[in-house]
Amino acid sequence: MNKIASFQVDHTKFGVGMYISRIDGDIVTYDVRMVKPNGGVYISNPSLHTIEHLFATFARNSEFKDNVIYVGPMGCRTGFYLLTRNMNHKDAIKLVKDSYKFISEYNDEIPGLSEIECGNYLEHDLESAKKDVLPLLEKLENYTPDMLDYSWHFEKK
Repeated sequence: MNKIASFQVDHTKFGVGMYISRIDGDIVTYDVRMVKPNGGVYISNPSLHTIEHLFATFARNSEFKDNVIYVGPMGCRTGFYLLTRNMNHKDAIKLVKDSYKFISEYNDEIPGLSEIECGNYLEHDLESAKKDVLPLLEKLENYTPDMLDYSWHFEKK
C-alpha cells in the first residue's frame, strides 16, 4: 500500500501549531497540533473527548459552519484534524483561534453529554480541556497563512 500523506511528514521537525496536511480539490485538511509529536506529553482521552465535543459544536455553529466538513481527534492524542471546504486559510486560523478561546473560557454543560448522544459520555474532563487548549491558543496569536506550511517551521529551527 502507498504511504498516506500524514505519514510522510517528519514529525520530529515541528511542534505545536496549525498546518496544512493536504488539499484535495476544494477540501483542505488542517493538522491542528496541540502538543509536540513524540514529545512525551499527550492529551488525555477525557480531555481530548471534551475538546472534540466543544470544538465540533463551536465550529458547526460559527459563521463558517457551512465550510466545516469534519472536526476530529488524532489517534496519537497530539491534536485534531479540521477539514474545510471553500474556506480561505486566514478564516481557518480564525476559526481555530475562536474555537479554542471558546473552549478555554467554557463553564457550562458539555454539549452531547448524555448516554443517548455520545458513545462514551462518562469520559470527559472540562478542566483539563480548558488548560490543554492554551498552548495552541497562544501559538496562534500572530499566526499567518504562510505559517500553515510545515516547511516554514523547519526553516525557522
